[in-house]
Amino acid sequence: HRLVEIISEHQPDAVAIEQPFMAKNVKAALAIGKAQAVAILAAANKGIPIYEYTPAQIKQRVTDYGASTKEQVQEMVRLQLGLAEVPQPNDAADALAVAICHLRETHLDSLLARQRGEK
Repeated sequence: HRLVEIISEHQPDAVAIEQPFMAKNVKAALAIGKAQAVAILAAANKGIPIYEYTPAQIKQRVTDYGASTKEQVQEMVRLQLGLAEVPQPNDAADALAVAICHLRETHLDSLLARQRGEK
């Protein structure tokens, strides 16, 4: 329920998550799926749009290479945000990568819409 509090406190314009992937560890995959479901429901209950990105989309937007390693993504997050070190724990760097991807995706969409003469 802490996520609901965070959403209420910060009132985000959007929620971006990584689409589920096939994990080798079934328990980990189920835990990730549950966490994603909680995030989606919490955002939906507040009327916040939800955006989902594949791991390849996130890698492409953060590193310009869709098959980047986790370490390469983390290092690019560090560089792009001007941080002294890669954010820890690894989940924090992953979350920041999703946020960077979302910003780039939505910015690209708005640029393309402007080129087409849309508002």
